[in-house]
Amino acid sequence: MPLKVQVAFMSPYVLTVNGGSSSVKVALFEVVAGSAATRKAAGAFKSQNSLDAAGGVLDWIKQQQANINDIAAIGHRIVHGGPKHLEHGLITAEMLAELKRVSPIDPDHLPGEIALIEALGKAFPQVPQVACFDTAFHRHLPAVAKTLPIPRKYEAQGVHRYGFHGLSYAYLMEALARQAGTEAVQGRIILAHLGAGASMAAVRDGKCIDTTMSFTPTAGLVMATRTGDLDPGMLVYLMRQEKMTADQIDHLVNRESGLLGVSGISSDMKELLAKRGENKFAAQAVDIFCYQARKWIGALAAALGGLDTLVFSGGIGENAVEVRAEICRGLGHLGVQLDAAQNAASAAVISANGSPTTVRVIPTDEESMIARIVLSLASCQ
Repeated sequence: MPLKVQVAFMSPYVLTVNGGSSSVKVALFEVVAGSAATRKAAGAFKSQNSLDAAGGVLDWIKQQQANINDIAAIGHRIVHGGPKHLEHGLITAEMLAELKRVSPIDPDHLPGEIALIEALGKAFPQVPQVACFDTAFHRHLPAVAKTLPIPRKYEAQGVHRYGFHGLSYAYLMEALARQAGTEAVQGRIILAHLGAGASMAAVRDGKCIDTTMSFTPTAGLVMATRTGDLDPGMLVYLMRQEKMTADQIDHLVNRESGLLGVSGISSDMKELLAKRGENKFAAQAVDIFCYQARKWIGALAAALGGLDTLVFSGGIGENAVEVRAEICRGLGHLGVQLDAAQNAASAAVISANGSPTTVRVIPTDEESMIARIVLSLASCQ
């Protein structure tokens, strides 16, 4: 069972920290009556390293005139908790030690997230910190989806499919329940979190049964600079033929590939859409992204046994009208029928009246979800 956080919410704030691979988002939520949280301030900034990130967060807190007495608890988005931490919980010395041990699994996120935990722990030693794991949403994956086809000894070491973007997915499921009711969230749902990092999750009866990302966030869909799924034999080829090291391959598949690698000009979908009429490689990058997304929707629909609701979210999913249209084009056999005008307006529902599958656009809010998790774990007095 997750540990409860002993916090008496009188008139404090919950600080949320969402540390990515190259940026940090922070927010202060005011707690009302110990059960609800209202966002009072938010910020985002780029960070070149963990020291920059920690300093930026502390400076931002000072700018809000917050101090140790204002903050009741701090919630952190933790991308990868490894095999021992698949549920949200209070950050203890033991948890922090385990996160450090498994940090080689996710070198793009965990070291920076750990640095933020330590910096805030030093600045606010009496304030409890809560780990909100992206992997928690996927903790009930069935064995057929979770197990990787490699020797069993690696499974014993925690090498299996984890899945990510879990905080986003949890928020989207809550938002879907508010918008469409409890019956909709018990149906066959594909959640498409499409941004610089992109993934999808298949949800049935309210539980995730499969997802595109795997042991690390590099797997699955083509992303801004990540390859997504790739023939492992190609990596062996590069090691042998190009004499590439593990670090060089890591940089290749996470920083140089995806939309950036194919286009040769940008990892930004907005820029690629603007240039695809004049640049064939920009056009191809967009085409590959949409094709792979469409293919994954088909695969996840097969796992679900059909499709009732498709949700687009994330920076691309929420804003790229053309991308949504192109992904959905060719999904008629799954009951997907878009309303062009509704899609152009990025309406809440973009499927046509009478469409067997409802297609929605729901803006995600990971920071709000972090605050809710903190409150759900808190013993409010």
